[in-house]
Amino acid sequence: MTDPDRLFSSTIVTVFGGSGFVGRAVVAALAKRNYRVRVAVRRPNLAGHVQPFGFPGQIVPVQANLRHRGSIERAVADASIVVNLVGILRPSGKQTFEAVHQEGARAVAEAAAAVGASLVHMSALGADLASPSAYARTKAEGEVAVREASPRSVIVRPSVVFGPGDSFLNRFAALARMLPVLPLAGADTRFQPVFVGDVAEAIARAVDGSVAPGTYELGGPEILSLRQIVEYVLKVTGRRRLILPLPPPVARAQASITEVLDLLTLGFLPEEFVLTRDQVVQLERDNIVSAEARGSGRTLEGLGIRPTALEAVAPSYLVRFRKTGQFAVDRDAIAATGRPDDLAPSSAGPRSGFHPGHASGPALDKGPR
Repeated sequence: MTDPDRLFSSTIVTVFGGSGFVGRAVVAALAKRNYRVRVAVRRPNLAGHVQPFGFPGQIVPVQANLRHRGSIERAVADASIVVNLVGILRPSGKQTFEAVHQEGARAVAEAAAAVGASLVHMSALGADLASPSAYARTKAEGEVAVREASPRSVIVRPSVVFGPGDSFLNRFAALARMLPVLPLAGADTRFQPVFVGDVAEAIARAVDGSVAPGTYELGGPEILSLRQIVEYVLKVTGRRRLILPLPPPVARAQASITEVLDLLTLGFLPEEFVLTRDQVVQLERDNIVSAEARGSGRTLEGLGIRPTALEAVAPSYLVRFRKTGQFAVDRDAIAATGRPDDLAPSSAGPRSGFHPGHASGPALDKGPR
């Protein structure tokens, strides 16, 4: 929602990929700052869900495809700031890593430079020109293209992003609901999960102009192995599952099989089951903030943002994966919140608010009339 304490801005911010997981959070953060937001997506008719973040007319979805420069140029017309959040986890048809991460990033950066707009570009932690992973390599090539076209751009590299609607924690929670055993590629690979709201705030501050040009690495407060993350998901969802770490050769074989199955089913294989060979390659390398970024203050903390812990957010949206959903919340956890335990037959603890001698509703007059 908009901020009543701020004046409505005439500044137009074009956000490419503004209807996606990170995009929704970014659009909400910009709307709260009272910017006029143009959400550039391939299918604007499916982006109406972002409009309630602002007042009527403040957020406008427009059609744009990174493979068609004409649509990009129309989307950035009259914009003062351009934000590019577009990325794919696996190629599909004409949406290849090269077309989206490299050439698409170049097209957006050149279009922004042509109209004199500043640019905020979202890459990914692990982007490396020498990486054997096509995802990581094209992300790095996109960064090079952005710097060439817009030298004073701000580039953010988040680690794996979590939050309501993510495809990370939700994926493992869904698999745990369906499978008795969880095969896990890259079980010892370390991640630094970062909250989507923190990423959006960093990007919004860059739009405000309070972030110096350069590359920033965004990670959360904890470094966890993939096994630890999955164990946490199992704990929150109340599932007991065997975690089966896969050696790289076995993981690559599994990825080959799921890729073939996805092809044979015309893409109808549930997303949770699909693991690509490129993702297996990515899982062979840690995904954490570098010492160089920490030393130069190019992190969330350096931007004055306190990273949000996984435990502070994840249980609120993973609870739906418990066997009885929100009603499976542990009684001790309820007691710790200090909420009244009015319906319990006995006290759940000293802080449960269990007072059988006191009615929870209005007093009833039972005296003579």
